[in-house]
Amino acid sequence: MTQENQQNPNNQPTAPYGPGQYPPNFYNAPHPQDDEIDLRELFGILWSGKWWIIAITFVFAVGSVFYSLSLPDIYKAEATLAPTEEASGGGLSKMTGQLGGLASLAGVDLGGNNADKTTIALEILKSRAFIKSFVEKYDVLPELMALEEWNRGTGIVFDNEVFNSDNNEWVREVEPPQQPKPSSWEYVKVFREEVLEVNKDDTTGLVTIAVNHQSPEVAEQWVVWLIEEINNHMRERDIQEAQRSLEYLGKELQSTSLSDMQQVFYQLIEKQTQTIMLANVRPEYIFQTLDPAVVPEQKAKPSRALICIIGTFLGGFLSVGFVLVRNTFRKEEDPKDA
Repeated sequence: MTQENQQNPNNQPTAPYGPGQYPPNFYNAPHPQDDEIDLRELFGILWSGKWWIIAITFVFAVGSVFYSLSLPDIYKAEATLAPTEEASGGGLSKMTGQLGGLASLAGVDLGGNNADKTTIALEILKSRAFIKSFVEKYDVLPELMALEEWNRGTGIVFDNEVFNSDNNEWVREVEPPQQPKPSSWEYVKVFREEVLEVNKDDTTGLVTIAVNHQSPEVAEQWVVWLIEEINNHMRERDIQEAQRSLEYLGKELQSTSLSDMQQVFYQLIEKQTQTIMLANVRPEYIFQTLDPAVVPEQKAKPSRALICIIGTFLGGFLSVGFVLVRNTFRKEEDPKDA
């Protein structure tokens, strides 16, 4: 006997069901529409919790307004630079490549074509040692770590709970191992993450150096100082390397009697001498300023309108989620409401 015959042993034809008539276990069988969201029910839940949604959204909107107003205006000064011929591999760097074979025969590694000086300069600019030297040389630690506010009338105002500007004393309260005066570990991190911006366009090779600060005058001045310092640093670095090479080449020249080797040494000595000469006469040794920094007149951030919009939308989403979760728990506590 087939399964159909077992369900209908008398082999009677099954009559079609009339209106309002359904086969057995119809209500216990799964139906695809049970998994669908009832939009009317969802709207009803949200409407019943409309005051929660309005209240939470309002709190977030007001909170975002107060938060945005508490943020200080940050001004951004920037300069556009172009690598000089020396930094981009021309000039004496090209001569270094031509003399590289002769230098290797003489036991000297000129290293001119092994690294891009622009890349080296940018990495040095962001290095801990360079930033520490910059802050100490220009004595800008209070402007970096103790600034409370800036306005066009009074200028820079320091936080008296952090730095006493009258006697130039750090008075902030910190827990050990920190000291009242910020360490280089602290201010270098702040300088890298909040103040300095360095970007290089791989297509054009142009470099942009920017400084963010509450004071537009400070931002502009620091950009000028940074460009000057990185040029001076790279200049002194190349001069010191050239001087060491000259000392070595002079000793080797005196110790050899071969005319061919002497000719090699003379050419290398001439190259190093030209390096020192051009380094001393070029103010912009590595980077040439195309668009200098100016004192900005408009703030760069924060975008208070955007903060308020995001805060309001966040409050709206959270309030809707709160109402839905609240309704779910209420159904679990009272199944009759389901």
